[in-house]
This record gives sequence, C-alpha cells and structure tokens, in this order.
Amino acid sequence: MTANTNPTPGRDTPAGPPAPDWTHVYRAGEPSSANDPVLLMLHGTGGNEEEILGLADALDPAATVLSPRGPVTEGGLRRWFRRLSEGVFDVDDVVRRAAELAGFLAWARRHYDLGQRPIVAVGFSNGANIALATALLHPEALNRVIAFSGMFPLDGRTLTTDLSETAVLLLNGRTDPMAPLTSVDTVAAALSARGAAVEQELRGGGHGIAATDVAAARSWLARHRPAAG
Repeated sequence: MTANTNPTPGRDTPAGPPAPDWTHVYRAGEPSSANDPVLLMLHGTGGNEEEILGLADALDPAATVLSPRGPVTEGGLRRWFRRLSEGVFDVDDVVRRAAELAGFLAWARRHYDLGQRPIVAVGFSNGANIALATALLHPEALNRVIAFSGMFPLDGRTLTTDLSETAVLLLNGRTDPMAPLTSVDTVAAALSARGAAVEQELRGGGHGIAATDVAAARSWLARHRPAAG
C-alpha cells in the first residue's frame, strides 16, 4: 500500500489545484489482468482515505484500490465539495471538484500504470455525490459508479454528456432525510436521460450502508466485470 501526498502533476490536469496534490492511498491488488477493475474509494463527510478501505475489502479484498482524501474542510471534517447549508450544495464548487477528480484519475492511470483498466467509483454520502457528479460531467474519466446514500449533486445544471457507456448502481434508504428519494429519483432520471444504465435498490431505513447494500454492490461488480480479452 502506498500513501502519496505530493507527486508530480500531469500536464492535462483540469483548471484548479494540481490533480494529485492531495493525500491518497494506492493499494495494488493481487496479480490481475488488464480487465480487472480498480476501486476508486470516495469517503463521506468526516471520513478519510483510510477508513473507507474497509468497504473496499468487503466488496473485493483482492482489488486494486485508489483512495483519495476529500480536498474540502467543513467544521474540521473532510468533504469533496462545499455546501451552502445542510442539503444545499455549492454547485459551482461541485463542478470544479468533479473536474479535479477527473484530472486526478488521468494522472493516476499514468502514474500507477493502470492502462485501460476500468475504474469503478465506490462512494458513500458526500463521496457518492462527487462520484455521481464526475460520472455525469466527465464520463470519459469515470463511467462506473456504486453510490451508497447518494443524491443529485447538480441542481440547475443542464447536462449534455453522452452516458451511453456509463453504468451506475444507486443504493438508498427509503427514509433517508439526508438523501431524500425525490433527489435520488432526480439523479436516476438524469443518468437515464443521457443513456446510462441505471440500477436502483431501495431498503428500509435511512442514511448509511446496510449489509444488503454491500451484497447488492458485490453482485453488481460481478455482473459488470469485463470479459477477459
């Protein structure tokens, strides 16, 4: 496992801070083929790049893992983008941070010699939201997402991207006040309207990750693993 805090940025990094200029963990998995996915682990508010590795282990303990730390701090807690109030996102900042994450992924492919291996974002809460934003805005960088307790992060934005190569799994609680079903339905509709393949599973309860969510994510990963070439 490699912890990296200040590697050399790539030339094609989008505007903003150099894409890799934040702390992240890279953990090479077991010997793998060019088709084996890399899990991009995106923590929730107050989490970090280390604690979410437990979720990666629950999904696929043999996987290669890339786990960056959210670049925004709110009340001492790490996040992926700013918000104006509880449940109200700073959408301009969402767009900016999604571009930065796309740049980070481009850098990571080169730096860690990932080639064309598929990258699957696995995000919880705020991490799910930045994963969804990046997939909606930058499908060339990220087109596979498992979103635990996520919601629509781009209110008021017109989307023009082609998501015909994108697949997303949405896992939510029916009574989650932090990710209300109206917003979950909005992100599902936005993805589907642009051509993405969307699967949605709802469970009883609220914000969090239940055992049934993990089981559904494992099944989805198995079904979306590319065939060996």
